[in-house]
Amino acid sequence: MEKGKAVMGSGRRWAVDFTDNSTAPSSRDIPDPPGFIRASIDQDDSALSRQKKDAEANWKAQKAWEVAQAPFKNLMMMGFMMWMAGSTVHLFSIGITFSALWQPISALQGVGKVFEPYKDNKVDLLGPKLLFIALNLGGLALGVWKLNTLGLLPTHASDWVSSLPPAQEIEYSGGCIPLQ
Repeated sequence: MEKGKAVMGSGRRWAVDFTDNSTAPSSRDIPDPPGFIRASIDQDDSALSRQKKDAEANWKAQKAWEVAQAPFKNLMMMGFMMWMAGSTVHLFSIGITFSALWQPISALQGVGKVFEPYKDNKVDLLGPKLLFIALNLGGLALGVWKLNTLGLLPTHASDWVSSLPPAQEIEYSGGCIPLQ
């Protein structure tokens, strides 16, 4: 059978036989040029794949640090919202305060899930995880501070024992005219 001709007797209407039965020299018979080593191609491929793995590990580490720093933005936004809510006890300030408490708690519960996409043998996630935890604990402290400024934390003995007189107010506020 000639090279490249369709095989008609095999039951298939269109099939091509790619076996090389010719006597012409093929590329397998041509020697390699001087200085060329076939093993270097394999080494280049392994070096290229190693570079790709290193680049992927660097990308994962960079993204892990970005995720770890994300609570800082939330911390600033929550601080501004708490400042805008004021220091009086009303529905809006209580809602903002409990939101400021709930977000860090839920983020701290899901630390493993947050950093799961960046887990790799070459990527050290201890630093980003510690920063993520520290920033969320800072957000939690901000929420507890706001609870204290609203007077919703039991910080005096009179908050626990009803027979004690309430704590003295340190500061008074009034209108334009001082009241004395």
